[in-house]
Amino acid sequence: MARALIVGCGCHGRELGSELLGLGWQVRGTSRSREGLDAIEAAGFEAAEADPDRPGGVLDLCGDVAVVVWLLGSATGESETIHGPRLERLLEKLVDTPVRGFTYEATGSVDPALLDGGRRIVERAGETWRIPVAFLTSDREEPGWAPDGAATVSSLLAG
Repeated sequence: MARALIVGCGCHGRELGSELLGLGWQVRGTSRSREGLDAIEAAGFEAAEADPDRPGGVLDLCGDVAVVVWLLGSATGESETIHGPRLERLLEKLVDTPVRGFTYEATGSVDPALLDGGRRIVERAGETWRIPVAFLTSDREEPGWAPDGAATVSSLLAG
């Protein structure tokens, strides 16, 4: 059974995680807050405290993960770093873990230029380290977003 790590497992992350559970995945979700961790546990996932602005903490959670989902297209706070240098550092280190795929949310309320830059970082990492990558590009408010996202995540292990 494959395990996904959803970094940024808020309401939409839990929706995506539920779809993955339905496909037979195990799901670990991250939050920076106690309330978020409680909501992740209530959804039936393994909850883990992690700050995406600290790649080492995220990497500590990757020892038994097949796919990382960077679900931060609408994240508040340090968007410049989590879609830039921190994302780049994380991807450089993922090559030394069991992770076999990376999914990046390339749409959301974050500045589109930052999301485009993050997408380029992910594309380069995929090419450089031969990490299969995928992109979530559908609006979270569109019907079918979560099933489509789960299919995108699952496709990384199908190939």
